Amino acid sequence: ARAGRGWCQGLNIPNELFLTLGLVSLVENLLVVATILKNRNLHSPTYYFICCLAVSDMLVSVSNLVERLFMLLMEHGVLVIRASVIRHMDNVINMLICSSVVSSLSFLGVITVDRYITIFYALRYHSIMTQQRAMVTMASVWLASTVPSTIFITYYHNNAILLCLIGFFLFVLVLMLVLYIHMFALARHHLRSISSQQEQPTIYCSSSLKGAVTLTILLGVFFICWGPFFFHLILIVTCPTN
Repeated sequence: ARAGRGWCQGLNIPNELFLTLGLVSLVENLLVVATILKNRNLHSPTYYFICCLAVSDMLVSVSNLVERLFMLLMEHGVLVIRASVIRHMDNVINMLICSSVVSSLSFLGVITVDRYITIFYALRYHSIMTQQRAMVTMASVWLASTVPSTIFITYYHNNAILLCLIGFFLFVLVLMLVLYIHMFALARHHLRSISSQQEQPTIYCSSSLKGAVTLTILLGVFFICWGPFFFHLILIVTCPTN
């Protein structure tokens, strides 16, 4: 039992570290948004989706920065706030973080589908993904992210809500995996055809290896970044008392 208690001790991460990571993330995403807005050549549905993804991640950073800043000020006695006000602020910040997380995952899925359409329906892409449809898609994602997050914060003690979030993460992960593997398979098929015509199998093998590495890095980074958060939610559902 003593060993079990030692293994289950909490991990305290300094608020200063959260502030530093939040600032770095905020600056990075601001640069992405500024680049897309400033460069007219990037005013297309694909980059609009990337811009929305950056805004979602930026909102996560801002929410964490505000929360950690208030915690630091209260810890050092600089700021004194009533408990009821703290609860309301915590609910607002949690709702903003949750909606940002859901919208970030959603736009990752939208970008994947957009890339899929670009490759498999290249000649019809501009008629399929029009500016109007892109705007409707973005508005729908933001709306669909805000409403569930409000429900989540209200009923976060309910395991069904947590399971919905976990299921959504797995859905986006599987969607990206299936679509990117399909795109990779098509690229390999084209490379094989070109290689057989030019009789250069070395180029084909090298390109296939690069494509496989790129796909692995893309999905690996996605899982590494979001995996811990949803693994934590799984632990809350499976081990509620510890």
